Amino acid sequence: MLERRPDIQQAEATLIAANAQIGVARAQFFPSLSISASGGVGGDSLSSIFDPAGKTIYGLGTLAQPLFEGGKLRGQLQLSEQTKEEMVLTYQKTIAGAFRDVSNALIALKKQRAYREEQEKLVAAAQDAVRLARMRYQGGSTSYLEVLTTDSNLYAAQLNLVNAQQGEALTIVQLYSALGGGWQS
Repeated sequence: MLERRPDIQQAEATLIAANAQIGVARAQFFPSLSISASGGVGGDSLSSIFDPAGKTIYGLGTLAQPLFEGGKLRGQLQLSEQTKEEMVLTYQKTIAGAFRDVSNALIALKKQRAYREEQEKLVAAAQDAVRLARMRYQGGSTSYLEVLTTDSNLYAAQLNLVNAQQGEALTIVQLYSALGGGWQS
């Protein structure tokens, strides 16, 4: 799943390009061969153009070998190899960062889920307290102030629960993002 992350894809593409540059630098050591050919027809009259004896084909080839480059080719090869090593380290660092992001998001989600579950228990307890306070008020054993206080506590617990649910939803989005998201086609 982490392969979908844009930062990992970019680091991988950069590493592939650096690896290809090593091949280009090595190819500079070998001779280069170029061949070109051309053909044509000729003659002194229109009827002789179609005569097979009037056709001409030319070919030309060149072979070039670098003789003395003053260490330039070896330097380019070493530079390409060092660039590749740098890109390998960058790729490894990017992957380690991705694993760290996912781990942090999973831990945050676990904590946020536990917090939400505790808030749900508090809301249930507050609802039970409101029910009991109303029963005592209706039985005449307590004042209406206790009912109002338990109602206020219930509303505060419900607000905390909504905030906990929102926090859990945000941590799920953060985990989704750390895993690479789904915004790429």
